[in-house]
Amino acid sequence: MRPRSPGGRAAATVAVLLSLALAAPAAARGPGGGGTHEYEVTGPRTAAQRTAVAATGASVDSIHGDRIVITAGAEQADRVRALGHRVVRLPGPPDRSGGRQPKPHTFPAQDAKYHTYAEAMAEIDAGIAAHPSLMSKQVIGRSHEGRDIIAVKVTSGVNPGAAKPEVLFTHHQHAREHLTVEMALYLLKEFGKGYGTDSRVTKMLDNRVVWIVPDVNPDGGEFDIATGSYRNWRKNRQPNSGSSNVGTDLNRNWNYKWACCGGSSGSTGSETYRGRAAESAPEVKVVADFVRTRKIDGKQRIKAAIDFHTYSELVMWPFGWTYDDTAPGLTQDDHDAFAKVGKSMAASNGYTPEQSSDLYITDGTIDDWLWGDQKIFAYTFEMYPSSAAQGGFYPPASVIDRETARNRDAVLQLLENADCMYRSIGKEQQYCSTAE
Repeated sequence: MRPRSPGGRAAATVAVLLSLALAAPAAARGPGGGGTHEYEVTGPRTAAQRTAVAATGASVDSIHGDRIVITAGAEQADRVRALGHRVVRLPGPPDRSGGRQPKPHTFPAQDAKYHTYAEAMAEIDAGIAAHPSLMSKQVIGRSHEGRDIIAVKVTSGVNPGAAKPEVLFTHHQHAREHLTVEMALYLLKEFGKGYGTDSRVTKMLDNRVVWIVPDVNPDGGEFDIATGSYRNWRKNRQPNSGSSNVGTDLNRNWNYKWACCGGSSGSTGSETYRGRAAESAPEVKVVADFVRTRKIDGKQRIKAAIDFHTYSELVMWPFGWTYDDTAPGLTQDDHDAFAKVGKSMAASNGYTPEQSSDLYITDGTIDDWLWGDQKIFAYTFEMYPSSAAQGGFYPPASVIDRETARNRDAVLQLLENADCMYRSIGKEQQYCSTAE
């Protein structure tokens, strides 16, 4: 891991930078109320400086040395300039129409291999029908606009009476990150075809319960392609009372350290608007309630998780709300187990492993909630590409197969470690000897 700045010095730096950022004008409204764009920002080198950029209400999309890419409104971009950084607007989402007239509510013609919500649900239903003894589906709730949010359960009938360790994979919190839905579909295909033919997959499904939530933000995803062209939409589609701005950033709305630390925005126009209260976004509450149902007889059955995002090619672990490696609720052994497994997964997929706050401070995120509230070893995978130049949030459909398969080994590694994550640091006897 990269070295940390001493806590007091880092906190003082952040305080000064945040005061500059927050003294600037109110955040611009998103699409439909002022417009947001991607910008390249040159200058921020440290996590504290990047946190100050994020505190303007912009979302930090990728980081390369002293250059970062943000999504922001024009006024937010001005607030970043006021911090002393160079800010240059980037081109908008790619035109993949292939010269054809956009067809509403579908992906552009050249990206037709991506699945709309309806197409993804149909493919999942077909997969379950093909493997009824292995897979089942439950509707765990509905989005703001009434779309089903589902969880697919994948496990074999072997060891039916055992309390198998469970692993959760969530996808598509952010609307424009469509590759993550393809990741969910890939996993379901791999589990279906691999059970009984691949010894590694078979062993895991005999001894684990896998839960896949393929689309946490279906409304936002459908809005992003509603015109037949990409709209660069991030949030959900929940209205905000008293404002024309629409949407909450789902990954700032979880009920752990919500709004605690300058890692989200209270402005409805911000790309990182955290919502009026923790779990105020219905999609977040649906998934959180589902996770809570997996606590049986006082024990959380879900032991590990990955939340898939794009982009930057990263494997990250908690905490995001503090720069410190350890904090209340995260011991040195916890941290070491997170890091050991995280680095091993990253070695298999070629991503960069790091604690979330190595990038910048975030609060109200799913990983911090899963660990801080439920003691689930939770990771975020930021998938392909590594940069905006390679497609950013909209990589071409031609990479889907390659980039989803790239995570196969990492997923299996997490499944294999899930029964006792502390085994990775040689402390199985201390922590897991009485585990189920």
